[in-house]
Amino acid sequence: MKMEQGMQLIDGNGKFNVDGLTDFMTATEFAQSGLSYAIVAIIGSQSSGKSTLMNQTFHTNFEEMDAYNGRGQTTKGIWIAKCSDIDPFTIAMDFEGTDSNQRGEDDTAFEKQSTLFALAIADVVLINMWYKDIGLEHAASRPLLKTVFQVMKRLFKPRKKTLLFVIRDHSKTPLEYLKTALLEDIEKIWAAVAEPETLSSAPLREFFNVEITALPSYEYQEEKFKEQVAQLRQRFVHSIYPGGLVGDREEVEPASGFPLRAEEIWKIIKDNRDLDLPAVKVMVATVRCEEIAGEKLKCFTTDEDWLEMKEAVQAGPVSGFGGAVSSILETYLSEYDREVVYFDQEVRNEKRRQLLSNALMVVRDAYDTMLMHLYSNTVKSFKTSLKQSQNVAAIHLCSQSCMSMFDQGCEDAAIQQSEWNASKFREKLICDMLSEMMAKYKVSPEATTLLKPEDCKSLWMNFIEQINPMVTGARSRQDGRRRTRSYAAAAATAAVATGAGAAVVGPAAVVDAGIVIFLRAMRL
Repeated sequence: MKMEQGMQLIDGNGKFNVDGLTDFMTATEFAQSGLSYAIVAIIGSQSSGKSTLMNQTFHTNFEEMDAYNGRGQTTKGIWIAKCSDIDPFTIAMDFEGTDSNQRGEDDTAFEKQSTLFALAIADVVLINMWYKDIGLEHAASRPLLKTVFQVMKRLFKPRKKTLLFVIRDHSKTPLEYLKTALLEDIEKIWAAVAEPETLSSAPLREFFNVEITALPSYEYQEEKFKEQVAQLRQRFVHSIYPGGLVGDREEVEPASGFPLRAEEIWKIIKDNRDLDLPAVKVMVATVRCEEIAGEKLKCFTTDEDWLEMKEAVQAGPVSGFGGAVSSILETYLSEYDREVVYFDQEVRNEKRRQLLSNALMVVRDAYDTMLMHLYSNTVKSFKTSLKQSQNVAAIHLCSQSCMSMFDQGCEDAAIQQSEWNASKFREKLICDMLSEMMAKYKVSPEATTLLKPEDCKSLWMNFIEQINPMVTGARSRQDGRRRTRSYAAAAATAAVATGAGAAVVGPAAVVDAGIVIFLRAMRL
């Protein structure tokens, strides 16, 4: 499909062409435009040369009326096409005539619906009108202008649009005179249209940038017509830049959301509901951000580097696990951020949090497996060292070394985007180290023994209960430093057995203090 030839977006019965628009977006790569695009629509009476004007101005190929076959309806419904060789990316929309005989005199529903759609979707609305209609009370263009102004009240806080009046078949009357007369007509119609209370005193300029141009007859002055159309075309080059033809760009939405936005707006219009554009904006942002988040999650779960890391950790500890996984996660989070940057901030932030949460759910099993390997290896190393330890000093060194090894492994496994810590594994490790010591050393039966065997474990559990707040604080400080990959030196002076207080800096120091108490209680 040649996109300059156009695609019927909405047929004569009001049916929205979802599949056709999807193909159009793909073929034109419109979605990649971000905010750098403009949409131009044209409305006007039947057989007034709307399609011809669009084709001449934007180098499109909308179907035109064949004058030799009589003046009848050519364009049915609403058509769109990509404008050729215009920067920014520009979409042209050709609308069915507003006074079509084929629809009958009383059938104005589609006229109002399509006009409202044009004002809601387009940045610039061309109003094609005859030169002879200016100043006439019963001119063909007056009902159209009345319709345009009436439907504005159905737009909830619309962004300012540009209305470009194109006066056709202009002859000898000075353009400045025509502009003055037309502006007077426009102001009268605007003032006469019933408006909501909130708009009762609002001037026209708050809703529209009004521009006026004139063209000679295409039929009798074709060369001059084409020359002036070429000048008109230049006004659409760089139209979104400051001072350009396009109006307010503050509320412009990303091109990738155009299909969903257009379909939803048309559905609301067809259902004759009030058109709340901010609500549509949030809806489009929600759907698009969810779609993009879903795409990034799928990319992450199928990423080759992640799959290799996931498989490798099943066999044993993987050096650099945390950094590697964090880097992969950041890649897809950054891609998400780039693709949703122009959508509603609150919506995109919420969907980012959901994306991260879902990605971390995928990672969690591998992370826990990694910590289990660290725990198992540390217990094994401690058992081996414990067998070779003959005194308290040796056990101190053994416990410190093993806890340091475990903490370094946990630091290496840490996922930057998560708030996970190894507390459960660390607590289990502490208890298992204690159990190993209790299994190796026996309490002397001599009367000078400070504690009975059954009291030793009670003493230790009481210590754990009392020291837990300090452990929690130490872990919090340690986790805070984890992201910078540096631990402050940990030191502790524990003399609980003699009644002195303990200063705890890190979890390893807490464990060391506990072991000191345990060994002293055992009188080793």
